[in-house]
Amino acid sequence: MSELKDLGNVTLLTLDITDSEQVREAVDAVAKATGGTLDYLINNAGHNHFRPILDENIQETKDLFNTNVWGPLAVTQAFSPMVIQAKGSFVFVTSIAGYGNTPWMGTYSASKRSIEIIADTLRHEVQPFGVSVKMIVTGAVISKGQTYFDDFTLPENSLYKRIEGTIAARARGEDGITRMPTADYATAVIDDITKRTSGKLWYGDYAQDVKYVWTSQVPQEMLDAGAIQGTGVYSLK
Repeated sequence: MSELKDLGNVTLLTLDITDSEQVREAVDAVAKATGGTLDYLINNAGHNHFRPILDENIQETKDLFNTNVWGPLAVTQAFSPMVIQAKGSFVFVTSIAGYGNTPWMGTYSASKRSIEIIADTLRHEVQPFGVSVKMIVTGAVISKGQTYFDDFTLPENSLYKRIEGTIAARARGEDGITRMPTADYATAVIDDITKRTSGKLWYGDYAQDVKYVWTSQVPQEMLDAGAIQGTGVYSLK
């Protein structure tokens, strides 16, 4: 946010989307500034996560869903009167991860797919009020989402302990995968959002590939091979 603080047309607000009091305060601040309408609500907040399913800490996954699912839903509900008043748009930044079963990303992928299903259902429910819902199914993009795994470790009794380094490297983005520059992604996404059309925009590196696979009759074996490649699973055999 420090990169935005000096822009004259930007107002920064404190908002932890899992904190109901901060959500209420943000709603009050926006209503005061706009007179009670809001053209666009973009749910971009989220948290990345890497962990084998058998090693998951249930409380940590609940916190993950609070950030990636229930938080955006709470914000959407809170701002909905202003968006409906403006006949505006709800936007949800989702992920191609929600369309795969890539090892070590199971609960993260589940959270991103969950909020997308909620958003897609909302699309039908607010259409009668002239409100659009856009889901940005995001591919690989340069972001800060992989900058907090420096101390990644697995439990000592993990079945996957001997490939801990491989999993940690993938968590940190050291996987050889190309990622779209952030500004290129943002420019295209904002251009699409301002059209106020409903539905999905697949954008970012590999997004179109995943869309093709998801909408095509691709054998399960091929899907699995693509999902597992480079994850270290084969080395466990």
